[in-house]
Amino acid sequence: MIKKNGLNINKQFMIGNGLLAFGVFVIVAIFFYLSFRYQQKAEHAISYAGKYTIEISNDFAGDSIAIYINDSLLLDRIMPDETLQLSVKRFAENSALLVVDNRTDGTTPFNLSDKGSRVKLTRKNGIIYLLETEK
Repeated sequence: MIKKNGLNINKQFMIGNGLLAFGVFVIVAIFFYLSFRYQQKAEHAISYAGKYTIEISNDFAGDSIAIYINDSLLLDRIMPDETLQLSVKRFAENSALLVVDNRTDGTTPFNLSDKGSRVKLTRKNGIIYLLETEK
């Protein structure tokens, strides 16, 4: 009979792979635990006082425009011949109003008050103006 005096390389390789797989499993479990723990803390919804009332004048009649607050689409349509009014509760600490002309993809950004306000959009000679008044 022949005796094996050397190391069993295959057995060591399998044990090393097993330990590595176990380590990866433990790290993934820790990340899942931490993500669910912080998700429970973040469930409390933050609400902001105030609202924005956006009045779009009939200067935009017949134009295809899109109105955004931050990254939320509020309106995307061809404008009618009358004044249009939108009312939106504040949902972020700082807000920006974006008016996009769908025909030319021209974007006009405006910063909004962080207390809520009444906003009137008008256009004269192709330039969009914003008149913002506090409520």
